[in-house]
Amino acid sequence: MLINKLVKEAHANAVNKGFWEEEKSFGEQVVLMHSELSEAIEEFRNGKGIAEIYTKCKMEEIKNVGQGGCGVCKNCALNKPEGIPVELADTIIRIFDTCGRYGIDLEQAIVTKMKYNEGRSHKHGKVI
Repeated sequence: MLINKLVKEAHANAVNKGFWEEEKSFGEQVVLMHSELSEAIEEFRNGKGIAEIYTKCKMEEIKNVGQGGCGVCKNCALNKPEGIPVELADTIIRIFDTCGRYGIDLEQAIVTKMKYNEGRSHKHGKVI
């Protein structure tokens, strides 16, 4: 699997971009993970499709030109990917970063938990 490789890459990128210049608590990291899920819900509430990925021009925010975009950067790096899949990816990236920071073997934890789940009863024995 690639999971631990992606954990290392996500954490290295976060460190390189300055997100660990000041130490954060584990609790703060969990809140940041949760905030990405909240952003996915906001995309859903705003009527975006579950699998829809779109881009938003960052110049639009800088220039405050509204929904039409700036008209300058159709395919440049200022077009930030947005949407529910992107927010879910951001959640996973934050989880990977946190696992990288704390030395958590996420790949092994996933394999262990999935194996355990295979042996659980239907709906884990819950009636509802």
